[in-house]
Amino acid sequence: MKRLGIIGAGISGLALAHLVKKRFAVTVFESNSRPGGLIQCDRVNGHLYHMVGGHVFNSKRQDVLDFFWSLFNRDQEFLKAERNAAILLGNTFVGYPLENHIYQIDFENARNIICELLRKKANLNPAPKSLGEFIDSTFGETLNNLYFSPYNQKIWQRDAHSIPISWLQGKLPMPKIEDVLCSNILRQQESGMVHSTFYYPKAGGSQFLADRLSEGLDIRYDCAIEKISRQANQWTLNDAQKFDCLVYTGNVRRLPQAIEIKGISERMKKGIEALEYHGTTTVLCETPKNPYSWVYLPNKEYPAHRMIMTGNFSPTNTDGCTSSATLEFTNRVSDSEISDTLIKLPFPLKAIAQKYTECTYPVQSEGTRSLISQIKQLLRPYGGFLLGRFAEWEYYNMDAAIGAALDLQQEMPD
Repeated sequence: MKRLGIIGAGISGLALAHLVKKRFAVTVFESNSRPGGLIQCDRVNGHLYHMVGGHVFNSKRQDVLDFFWSLFNRDQEFLKAERNAAILLGNTFVGYPLENHIYQIDFENARNIICELLRKKANLNPAPKSLGEFIDSTFGETLNNLYFSPYNQKIWQRDAHSIPISWLQGKLPMPKIEDVLCSNILRQQESGMVHSTFYYPKAGGSQFLADRLSEGLDIRYDCAIEKISRQANQWTLNDAQKFDCLVYTGNVRRLPQAIEIKGISERMKKGIEALEYHGTTTVLCETPKNPYSWVYLPNKEYPAHRMIMTGNFSPTNTDGCTSSATLEFTNRVSDSEISDTLIKLPFPLKAIAQKYTECTYPVQSEGTRSLISQIKQLLRPYGGFLLGRFAEWEYYNMDAAIGAALDLQQEMPD
């Protein structure tokens, strides 16, 4: 069997290792002391702390579902829940997605939204190329001002017109105007999103997923790969480990410093260096009991952009007395900004832990996918591959990362 080295024991690396372990002798290298990457969880004061995001599972891809449930017992190990998300507008909770719950907004704004939607329906606009163009051509000024503009500015910290629409297709609700009107008249709940229903482990959260996926694999923990070279038709890692094939799931921005292979031009290096991303500050909070799974926060008076009510995902996620939530901020924020946000939010929160993670959300520009494609084409003849959120610079959630691993394993030669 050929030897395969996988750099990174996040969801992408772990999924691929399972998919190809009968074809390759696989070794996974992880710089951390445990698996999981961005889906790692800790336990703090009896509460499960999702340190980046609130990772749940479902998929529209049958092959992803088949692979996932081949490793887990759906009935015994998981809970199934309906997504109950809300948007906090001022002090009022409105259903998510907002455009399907116009009837819950005050009369004046609701009337303006309906009039604007009807005017938009009468106009034939070209297909939008950016997120901003999509919002402008679909929802109108009032919805944009109430939610889309302030929320997207918070989370992406840039004008939505600079974000390619292709990057977010399949990740955001993108309804037609007739669907919006029908949802408000007929009061039907949104069911088109991947996670309108989701599965969540009964115990351990997404760390349970990572721990299970790591079982039976040869994983070298606390092993950072600082140097990658190609010699005598083999990949050599840290001047020691040798492999026939290599899959890199780390941050592609670090690749030019680590890899020694001809063909990476100065232009490509500059393009890689210019790739943009955001970090995330999360704050684990004790909260009163509530019915929500996610709460989105477009209000400009505080910098947090959402709360993930992870305490509601499973009874084992809390201390049994109170519930808990993870408050998210884009990039690093000060303790005073966190305290100020906790005070301003219209429900009591008690912070019990916080963490800043530098690389959580890759941000694409118009040429990003072309650049990554060039790097893939350069590595593929040598048996080198990129996989994962920051290796491919794609906004993958968990099921999309598994889907990318399924696609890659079909490309890899035996």
